[in-house]
Amino acid sequence: MSAPLSPRTIGPFTVKAIGLGCMNLSHAYLPRPEPAQAERLLGHALDIGVDFFDTAALYGFGANEELLGRTLMHRRDDFVLASKCVLGGKDGKRGIDGSPQAITATLEDSLRRLNVDHIDLYYLHRLDPNVPIEESVGALVRAVEAGKIGAIGLSEMSATTLRRAHAVHPIAAMQTEYSPWSRNAEVAVLDACGELGVGFVAFSPVARGVLAGGVGPEGVQEGDVRASMPRFHPPHLPHNLQLAAAFGRIAADAGCTMAQLSLGWVLSRRPYVLAIPGTTSTAHLDEDMATLAIDLSAETLAAVDALFTFEAVSGPRYPRAAQAQIDTETWDGEPLE
Repeated sequence: MSAPLSPRTIGPFTVKAIGLGCMNLSHAYLPRPEPAQAERLLGHALDIGVDFFDTAALYGFGANEELLGRTLMHRRDDFVLASKCVLGGKDGKRGIDGSPQAITATLEDSLRRLNVDHIDLYYLHRLDPNVPIEESVGALVRAVEAGKIGAIGLSEMSATTLRRAHAVHPIAAMQTEYSPWSRNAEVAVLDACGELGVGFVAFSPVARGVLAGGVGPEGVQEGDVRASMPRFHPPHLPHNLQLAAAFGRIAADAGCTMAQLSLGWVLSRRPYVLAIPGTTSTAHLDEDMATLAIDLSAETLAAVDALFTFEAVSGPRYPRAAQAQIDTETWDGEPLE
């Protein structure tokens, strides 16, 4: 099964099927690495051939972009750089502003923090319900024309919004959570991406650590963003860990790790899917990238499908407030509170 692990096309760029999501080096997950550890991880990623790095203005309220800016840019020609706007921080609080003025200002800040004059792929991180998507995309079209970004992406948006955006300017990528335990993209967005020639970037492809064996019955520590997500609390967590244990048995039978099975399953879904797992560990990064050489059988992939039906996982993907900030489709019967 070589096709799912072939290089991916994202707009004008060709990259490996697995890149690096950089969020948890500065934001959201705990424990957070010391700066020196984060810098070593990024340097190691370059050394082993990672060629797609994904950050955002939100992550660490700019700290993640600054980390990449001081760590990676001496090898700028070796990778595709992606960042995001609209969802950001002000006075230490998270907020959404998709106005053209805010997008333009955020882009200038991102360029400065990243220590570059051009970002390859720049996403609208979320849909601002108060601003027509056409206006937000228009601001990025002007940035393309000014040579400040190379391609436009969207994140956590619906197929309908994708089509509206694509009518203004070709969209290079749609980024959405996708793993065996979060399959909302299969409702409509994956097919829309295929129809329009849009790359699909899967974040949290190992189910926020659950399908890498990284979450136990104690859950996650207070302050970790996952602590606010219902799936990580009773009564949902014990059920979900039973699913993860069954998933681990499938991985063992296939001769790979849980993370590799989850990544391999995600990459098998469409030839235009790129996965961006995040990690603070060089050993885990090596494990993730080794997935590119693993041949999963049709029987193994079918076993994952049978285990993780849409209804299998217990609990909503997001708490109510976070769910209200995303535009992605839900499946019939999906719990939302």
